[in-house]
Amino acid sequence: MNDLKYANGRSGLGAVMGSKNLKAVAVRGHNRLEFKDPEKIKEIGKWYNENWPMHPGALSRSKLGTSDGLLATNADGILPTRNFVKGSFDHAEDISGERMKDTILVGTEGCYACSIRCKRVVRGKPPYETDPAYGGPEYETLAAFGSLCEVGDLSAISYANQLCNAYGLDTISAGVAVAFSMECFENGILTRDQLGGLEPRFGNTEAMVKLVDMIAKREGFGDTLAEGVMRASQRIGKGSEKLAAHIKGVEVTGYDLRCLKTAALGFAVSFRGADHNRHGAYAFDVKGKVNRLIAEKGRGKLVRGMEDSYAVIDSLVVCKFSRGTYYKEFEDMSKLYSLVTGSEMTPDGLKMAGERINNIGRLFNIREGLGRKDDTLPYKVMHLPIPDEGPSKGAFVTQEELDLLLDDYYEARGWTREGIPTIEKLKELGMDDLIPIVQK
Repeated sequence: MNDLKYANGRSGLGAVMGSKNLKAVAVRGHNRLEFKDPEKIKEIGKWYNENWPMHPGALSRSKLGTSDGLLATNADGILPTRNFVKGSFDHAEDISGERMKDTILVGTEGCYACSIRCKRVVRGKPPYETDPAYGGPEYETLAAFGSLCEVGDLSAISYANQLCNAYGLDTISAGVAVAFSMECFENGILTRDQLGGLEPRFGNTEAMVKLVDMIAKREGFGDTLAEGVMRASQRIGKGSEKLAAHIKGVEVTGYDLRCLKTAALGFAVSFRGADHNRHGAYAFDVKGKVNRLIAEKGRGKLVRGMEDSYAVIDSLVVCKFSRGTYYKEFEDMSKLYSLVTGSEMTPDGLKMAGERINNIGRLFNIREGLGRKDDTLPYKVMHLPIPDEGPSKGAFVTQEELDLLLDDYYEARGWTREGIPTIEKLKELGMDDLIPIVQK
């Protein structure tokens, strides 16, 4: 957590710090950063500030935050609901960015020097009154504690978000864990006694909030949920594994992968597990650049390109939300890199940097025993067709489709059919010192 409300979330980095008894990292700077060409950077910055806010995507994000597309995803059957059973939520309007703006929104914030200010600041209403100092829920949080738990109360969702920020929990994983426990309870897999008297049915806001508190404090059944849905289902058994929405142990985010075939591939191969911020491949599906309901060759190349781009975006610490609106990815990022550092960088040079990052992530997983068998999808994505009436009805991902997509992706990466970087690929990337990992 940074301050009270900014989360560099997911994948347990904070847990690693905690295991080493490291409470926080505090940084205080006294000197200005030195740039190679400050005047040119000022000129570019001025252009960005004048033009970026006028872009339709930026205007929407400024007005409604990251939840600006929630109603659209719901209409298309993409909004995961009832612990990933359904693809649309009957009360989506009640948790939308539009409803937030008209009810509990009290301000907006942004990253340093940003003119868009996409972050929400809210004050929930009693009995779930919240402190604006903790910010407000993003799209993913609205899906996790809203549609996945079938909770249509913005104040309750905001309160759960505040608890997660205060305790240092990831809102996505926490919300998915709560939704998982709700489905287990309704299916008779968990009992009231096991849950300490709680009855976490879908839509039960009181139980949702209580479970977040129990997870943070590892109280009662919260101790099991605190391990995440993969390990929780292993402890519970009784078929609960089929209800656990995770990839490589990381809970799935707010997109129904059954009807997003490109995104399904991106999630399956992500070296961090179910993480939309490693690839953003859902954009191809949601924006209609491909037919999101079919699997076909060519998707691997799309995912690979986005993964490499995202790796560079994170490395340079520029905004993912603004890609395609005010900068042209590798072309503009290489120009900025050169102006700041004085070291000439080409677009192809940055592309290779992104490719190296994704290959080293893969090599780390291979060293730890992960491979093609782990590039898979949750049970429901591959066995439970979307039941909702609408454009996504009946969609799911078959094993044949996933195999086609994986073969296509590995080929685009220059890896073996088992998803292992080849010796030739590592030499091409100047990563010869890591060849012993693939030789084993």
